[in-house]
Amino acid sequence: MERSRHIEQYLSNFEAFERNLNGEASAEIHAVRKAAIKRFSELGFPTTRQEDWKYTDITPLVNVQFAMLPAGGVPRVRVRDIETLSSGTGLQNYLVCVNGVFEEKISRTSALPKGVRVGSLASALRDRDPLVRDHLARYAGFEDNSFTALNTAFLRDGVFVHIPDAVVVDSPLHLVFVSTQSESEFVTHPRNLIIAGKNSQAVVVERYVHLAGNRYFTNVVTELTLGENASLEHDMIQLESERAFHIGTLHAHLGRSSNFVSNNVSLGGALVRNTITVVLDGEGGEATLNGLYTGRGDQVVDNHTTIDHARPHCGSHELYKGILDGRSKGVFNGKIIVRKDAQKTDAKQTNKNLLLSDGATIDTKPQLEIYANDVKCTHGATTGQLDDESLFYMRSRGIPYGKAREMLIDAFAIDVLDRVRTESVRQELQRFLQERLVKIRRGGT
Repeated sequence: MERSRHIEQYLSNFEAFERNLNGEASAEIHAVRKAAIKRFSELGFPTTRQEDWKYTDITPLVNVQFAMLPAGGVPRVRVRDIETLSSGTGLQNYLVCVNGVFEEKISRTSALPKGVRVGSLASALRDRDPLVRDHLARYAGFEDNSFTALNTAFLRDGVFVHIPDAVVVDSPLHLVFVSTQSESEFVTHPRNLIIAGKNSQAVVVERYVHLAGNRYFTNVVTELTLGENASLEHDMIQLESERAFHIGTLHAHLGRSSNFVSNNVSLGGALVRNTITVVLDGEGGEATLNGLYTGRGDQVVDNHTTIDHARPHCGSHELYKGILDGRSKGVFNGKIIVRKDAQKTDAKQTNKNLLLSDGATIDTKPQLEIYANDVKCTHGATTGQLDDESLFYMRSRGIPYGKAREMLIDAFAIDVLDRVRTESVRQELQRFLQERLVKIRRGGT
């Protein structure tokens, strides 16, 4: 009964959202929205009775009555705010969304190569862009995912990126999503579509930051599609408020001989769920998934990944690491699927976790579903505490306990951060991690 009341709240919000669409309600995408809200009403919110949510209780999120922010009421955010939130790394190309709404005035794209198209997804929808029509809501299905269904139902704005065939983008393209202070607890549903053409190359950095102190809920879906021989690195940096809820869904669809790298770093949020799905749908494709997550206090960080080998001669490599302190909780569920015709698959998955307190917990579940017979697939998971012998050795060399502890934690994490190819982004992440580790108790002097 209680959950039904919360579902009704979102259905009521959708009715108000629909009324404010005006002429856009007749657009082709609105039929998809209505199908999505119908599916959400059937699914409801997931519970711990469902296998994919067995270890993550979202009751704290469901119990909050999040408001929809009024259209056109986006608070003012300045360029220097974006620079501050990005550690002043001298961004050349960045697109900014404030509370889920694209802000052209504070976005900068002059350094992009000729032919690259970037901007508001809402504008692309209004212009009936054929690429958006062909790709939007084609990959991240909402039939079995309540939060993707919600995002699709309230789909209105976000970022659209198209990198044409054979275009190389030398400097990273940053997508900056800012949540600001509000009188009410609010929800946003950003939607992003990134299309990389044949033989193209780019680095896209998707980051979530905040100027808000109140509770809010970010429910984002990003769809990526890579053409033949395309190469794309996607760095996801989650720095939400520690009072915020973040549900992020990423779906990447890979063409023949394409190469996709995902670096997912989660350092903020009260309750975080990252769902990453990669489909290798062309021969010779390569996918690499790297992840780093930290937790302190009562934080919950849940990572669910799926790598779907749908074609032969593809490879995938996955490394996720967690650092958990206080009473925080981590979840890692990594699934590798090898389809019947996906012979010569080579897949490796590793999850390692470092528990810094007796109250921190991790539930890890690596999975293999193999339907082909000529494959190489391995997976493994480890959980432990800081090595006493290493601490003793460092202290015997005159290093204080607290400093030795920090050095070991840093060494554990750096293995993931070193896999970020862009030096400026890697250095930025190292700074963010150091700031984060300062907040994690040192446990001695």
